[in-house]
Amino acid sequence: MTRNLQRLLEIMAKLRHPDDGCPWDVKQTFATIAPYTVEEAYEVADAIERDDMPALKDELGDLLLQVVFHARMAQEAKLFDFGDVAAAISDKMVRRHPHVFANAPRDPTSLRQSWNDIKAAERAAKADREQRDAGILDDVPRALPALTRADKLQRRAAGVGFDWPQAAQVLDKIREETDEIEEALGRNAPMEQVAEEIGDLLFAVANLARHLHIDPEAALTAGNAKFTRRFQRIEALLAAQHKTPNQTSLDELEALWQQAKQEEGG
Repeated sequence: MTRNLQRLLEIMAKLRHPDDGCPWDVKQTFATIAPYTVEEAYEVADAIERDDMPALKDELGDLLLQVVFHARMAQEAKLFDFGDVAAAISDKMVRRHPHVFANAPRDPTSLRQSWNDIKAAERAAKADREQRDAGILDDVPRALPALTRADKLQRRAAGVGFDWPQAAQVLDKIREETDEIEEALGRNAPMEQVAEEIGDLLFAVANLARHLHIDPEAALTAGNAKFTRRFQRIEALLAAQHKTPNQTSLDELEALWQQAKQEEGG
């Protein structure tokens, strides 16, 4: 395993060589590679969703390449190298699991409190490095998918007591947000304001999912899959009639949608 990892590091060094490396790889920066890093993480998740283990092996390799790529660019800039990355995550895992590596209490209450204390200490240390006050929400990554970030922001706020006690209160908030959208549309408010109200609604829906212990990103992913599956069934039904959706009235499409829904038993 060590030999294979060393080979990968050497390959990346060769690709980035300014004289005889790959022109495309040489000209990349952290910013230009970042979108590929995010894409590879999604492809890992997709392979897991499809339970495709051969694909997962390949996708994990692609994601590892992204780590090696970033580490190589950092090494060239004399910032850090791959060894520093591995050491940092190893230290973090040991620090965050005192119940495994330091004989700390293992009961759920102690684990939760320990985790919160450790995260707070890490945020404070980061703030010290950056010479500013530590904020509860500081280290929630901005590049996360919006629903996932909403969930994490709400969890952080809930950790210090800023939260609705019951899911029913969140439902009331959702109704309030839909009323505000309706009101904005009724007075022909600027679309920027309508978009803001829709953002508030989506944030409230993510909050409801959190209260019900549902991952909002996973729930929407399942909803997307359901819509895709049913719409493809509509297309198949129309194809049997030698028709396409744009040759079909909305009423007919709705009837076919209900048929597809009934066929699924929902």
